[in-house]
Amino acid sequence: QVQLAESGGGSVQTGGSLRLSCAASGSRYNRNRMGWFRQAPGKEREGVAIILLGAGSTNYADSVVGRFTISRDNAENTVYLQMNSLKPEDTGMYYCAAGPVFAGGTWYRLDPQGFGYWGQGTQVTVSS
Repeated sequence: QVQLAESGGGSVQTGGSLRLSCAASGSRYNRNRMGWFRQAPGKEREGVAIILLGAGSTNYADSVVGRFTISRDNAENTVYLQMNSLKPEDTGMYYCAAGPVFAGGTWYRLDPQGFGYWGQGTQVTVSS
């Protein structure tokens, strides 16, 4: 029902910037809530940022507040993650995820549960 494709990853030095893109297609209902997650080698997948496509509401992990910005295009078919002031600890595989939004639900929770659709990921490497 939903297909996601990430792009924009690469290698940068500490303090550099990257912009990730997630092209989304399929059921609008199942991608009303979009998120970016990352996973470093040997570590668990962690939530980075989420956005509600309709309302534009966002939430971020404490580690990226003030440095990363999640946004969507006017057609709501693409979600971006602007990453500034990158640090080596930002290194990892970045995944785009999508899921529905339920009235009264905790949409802001940055965990994989509730995101039923995932992209293949794009690698981000930040050198010191």
